[in-house]
Amino acid sequence: MSLFAIGDLHLHFQSELKAPGQLREPIWKDHEVEFRRNCEKLIKPEDTLVLVGDHSWGKKLPECEKDLEYIISLPGKKILLRGNHDMFWDAKKTDALNQQFAGKLFFLQNNYASYQDYAIVGTKGFTFEGPFYVRMNKIVGWDAAAESAAIHLIDREMERLRISFEAAKKDGYNRFIMFLHYPPTNIMERNSDFTVIAEEYKAEQVIYAHCHGEHRFHDSIEGRQHGIMYRLVSGDYLKWMPLQIL
Repeated sequence: MSLFAIGDLHLHFQSELKAPGQLREPIWKDHEVEFRRNCEKLIKPEDTLVLVGDHSWGKKLPECEKDLEYIISLPGKKILLRGNHDMFWDAKKTDALNQQFAGKLFFLQNNYASYQDYAIVGTKGFTFEGPFYVRMNKIVGWDAAAESAAIHLIDREMERLRISFEAAKKDGYNRFIMFLHYPPTNIMERNSDFTVIAEEYKAEQVIYAHCHGEHRFHDSIEGRQHGIMYRLVSGDYLKWMPLQIL
């Protein structure tokens, strides 16, 4: 019995693909075939696979049906985290999604999932990725309005993440694996509200995605910091091989 994770599948069985990198870069060619092949080699029916956001390019649930059917057909129990491109998933309707896909998929938002004696907690998160303007490794410009909007989004996501932690804690869990879609920090940070809450609840690992394309792979924390293991699991970074977390 093992726990695996990967993010950024960006499936598009029913939607038009417009992302330049996905259209152009070789790593994305037939990636859904490669990913299925790797899952079938690696993941057993009793295992759990956490998909760390950006599941589908579909904007409405009917446009994602084949993408979600593909995920359902993969081996193991599937837990889905919400990503910034998952327009089909209204956070306020997570309970409805869990009812609709009961026994097939679990949607992680304002709740938690259990794995052995761990609680799997998470939220989409948010990282202020700009616009700040850098020249010769120095900040030469700043968009205060964008920063203000980012602070609002981070506060909202922190509230959702705390709900997830507290629900698990109320049910007696004290071991946590924390999942974010966005990285916990941007390229200028070593700490953030998300690293602080991970330390507050003594999360053992923080797993994140979103940083895909080789130029983005090292944008955030990697490895151990303050006793917590941080891992990037974007699909193209992992070459479509799910990463074993536990």
